[in-house]
Amino acid sequence: MQIKENLHLTYCTNIHPGQDWKSTFDSIKKHVPAIKHKVSKDQPFGLGLRLSNKASEELEIGDNLFNFKKWLSENNVYVFTMNGFPYGNFHDERVKDMVHAPDWTTDKRLTYTKRLFRQLSELLPDGLNGGISTSPITYKYWHETESDTQNAFEIGAKNMLEVAKQLLELEKSTGKYLHLDIEPEPDGLLENSDEVVSFYTNYLLPLGVEYFKKELGLGQEEAEAVIKKYLTVCYDICHFSLAYEEPEDTFAKFKKENIRVGKIQVSAALKIIFNRKDNERIWKELSQFNEPTYLHQVTEKIDGKVKTYSDLPLVLDGERNHKELRAHYHVPIFLEIYGELFSTQDHILKTIDFIKSNSVSEHLEIETYTWDVLPTDLKQDLTVSIIREIEWFKSHM
Repeated sequence: MQIKENLHLTYCTNIHPGQDWKSTFDSIKKHVPAIKHKVSKDQPFGLGLRLSNKASEELEIGDNLFNFKKWLSENNVYVFTMNGFPYGNFHDERVKDMVHAPDWTTDKRLTYTKRLFRQLSELLPDGLNGGISTSPITYKYWHETESDTQNAFEIGAKNMLEVAKQLLELEKSTGKYLHLDIEPEPDGLLENSDEVVSFYTNYLLPLGVEYFKKELGLGQEEAEAVIKKYLTVCYDICHFSLAYEEPEDTFAKFKKENIRVGKIQVSAALKIIFNRKDNERIWKELSQFNEPTYLHQVTEKIDGKVKTYSDLPLVLDGERNHKELRAHYHVPIFLEIYGELFSTQDHILKTIDFIKSNSVSEHLEIETYTWDVLPTDLKQDLTVSIIREIEWFKSHM
């Protein structure tokens, strides 16, 4: 929904099961009308659409795309952003590091992403820009040597540049501006703002200038402008809080480098503070968040540097001499305190304060996808929970 001029808010449908198109569409029809009725009754409601590869393939079969567009129109719902990070199933089975697979070194990831953009160009209303968030190239621990890592950077950059060319051509043919929103996260090949800037400087720009000169005859300035227009950043608030970055600093860094933020994903991480006497109770409550489906990286800042533990069990089974930890577990954004634990809701509030007076991105997408695996006392009716998150965010804008 449009909450301010050129500022659109939604939630991401990766909350719902959606291995194939039927289950995806069934979930949308079940939940979206009730959510819209509460938060955007008389206005169009924007949707953050998540399609698995299989659902995306099936969307193009028969009348599926036509019928979906018809349903959107009849229900006053529009799609302006998509989540293209998880390729396969995202619920009811172990995901962990395989959320990155297939990664940007593969043709499968490229084919999937280009198909999603063709579909978004069909779904996106005229006059709006559209974006798709994606993996930060690959999972760091799949590449053991420095040479392997550099090769992943190079192949990933070349594949993303092919997407940029597609988006340039789509804008020429449809008049619609679409962008690929690269989403850093802990243990991805891109984890923080410095690594994003380095990726542009050392890979996207030099490789892209050569690529667009060969493909389209563009000069250096033209090529760099194309790269930075169509390849943007997804600023996931949870992920950047895990990097211990302040929103104002990160946005300033991107602005200095002319790197665009295509989408802001509104999410909160767990924050664990060990400055009280009852630390055993804190550890007990933290252990309730140890579940087998998703990867819950944990970060800690020591002497100015961020240390990352690849999953929550490593911390639960390790030495207990920490002052503060942050865990990659998308918890409800409307709660600051969870018993003895906290959230990084303060980073959401800082981001809200910043975007009130600074134009950063037109897309805001709430992304709490862990409702199924939350501790029992935090689980509520899914539709009610989504509505509560949207209303909480709107109230602070």
